[in-house]
Parts: sequence; C-alpha cells; structure tokens
Amino acid sequence: MNQTDLWTVGTIIGLTLVTVVTRAFFFFSSKPWSPPQWVQRGMDYAPIAALAAVVVPEIVMTQGMLVATLKDARIVAAVVGAAWYYWRRGVLGTIASGMAVYLPLHLGLGW
Repeated sequence: MNQTDLWTVGTIIGLTLVTVVTRAFFFFSSKPWSPPQWVQRGMDYAPIAALAAVVVPEIVMTQGMLVATLKDARIVAAVVGAAWYYWRRGVLGTIASGMAVYLPLHLGLGW
C-alpha cells in the first residue's frame, strides 16, 4: 500500500468513528437526557435551513456564477412551485407543478 491509500483508509476509519460516536452519544448514558429548550428550538429550524442551503444555490447558480438571465427553467419552475405551495399548501403539488414547468422548458426549449 502506498501513502495515499493509507491516508484514504485512515480518513474512512476516522470518519466512521466520528459518525458512530456522535450518533450513539445518547445511548452512552443510562439516564434520559433532553436538550435545553434553546437547542430544541434551534433544531426545529435545522431541516428548513439545510434544505435552503442545498436548494437555493442549485436554483440561482450555474457553474459557480449567479444566473444572469431569467431565461432559466430552474428559476421559472421554482417560482411556479412556490406559487403552488402558497396557493394550496401541498408538497406533492409543489413538486409536480415545478417539474411540469421545468421539464418542457429544459428538455423542449433547451433552457
């Protein structure tokens, strides 16, 4: 094995240990544990923040640069999906309406 392979194996083992320890942290104690109220309140926003951190850059950026034109299927589909959600409050309809706009614009018109 060369040195690069050892670094790769070491990194994988280290990340595995960190993952196991952090996920099993709550099983180490025999007493029930609940986080403080401020942590619980912050955890209520974590999924929304993570989703925004993943989705928003995908919509407004291409190859590391902001989209310079509104002639982009992702932007139009995101606006339609947001409008659907505002109107009907349904996640499945939001996805379906966004994709119903995105696919024809992207595949049909090449946006």
